[in-house]
Amino acid sequence: MKSRKVTAPVPRAPVTKSPRLNPSDCKADADPVGAEYAELVRSASRGDTGALERLLLRAQEAAWRFSTSVCGYADDAEDAMQEALIKTYRYVGRIRDPEAFRPWLYRTVRNACLISRRKKVGEPARLQSLDEVMPGADGAALPEVRHTGKDPEQLAVNAALRRRLRTALKTLPAPYRAVVFLREIEGLSTREVAEVMGMTEDNVKTRLYRARLQLQVALNKEAR
Repeated sequence: MKSRKVTAPVPRAPVTKSPRLNPSDCKADADPVGAEYAELVRSASRGDTGALERLLLRAQEAAWRFSTSVCGYADDAEDAMQEALIKTYRYVGRIRDPEAFRPWLYRTVRNACLISRRKKVGEPARLQSLDEVMPGADGAALPEVRHTGKDPEQLAVNAALRRRLRTALKTLPAPYRAVVFLREIEGLSTREVAEVMGMTEDNVKTRLYRARLQLQVALNKEAR
């Protein structure tokens, strides 16, 4: 009679669940600047006066940069920035989505600029529609200016490039300049830019494409 071979059971490895990711953590990694603003908004809404002061300082810088890009007049830019700061101070406790603070801030500035512009008798010449002056052509990438912080000669070159880029940006009509500022400089997503500007995402992409063309033309002319 044959003996039956008995094998010991193989122990199973313990099953561990993968940790759940917090969507807000993913968003913070993708947009650290927006996450910093959101945290300041939350703290300020809870009555943290220090956080409110820091939020107002940061909002002032961002609102001023944007207002000077889209308003067209120095006085209008100043008024738009002040309007954004006042609304931030008054309504910080009512902001339901702290992560959306930056788009809300830029939208406030843009609306203030539009109101001021309607009070003007005429528009600056540079506000001519880009659709009228730009032919359809292949797009060109926005030149990237890197700051190494090491080589003095390279720093001088980079400073010159930044001056050229600022000069080129001034040649764009205000709506196109605003799209470039929000998307390329401030790093907002296409969806967020669309919300700020009150247009579709496809329109944002089209304006950004045409603005890059105009910037390339302006930079090439200056380089000659």
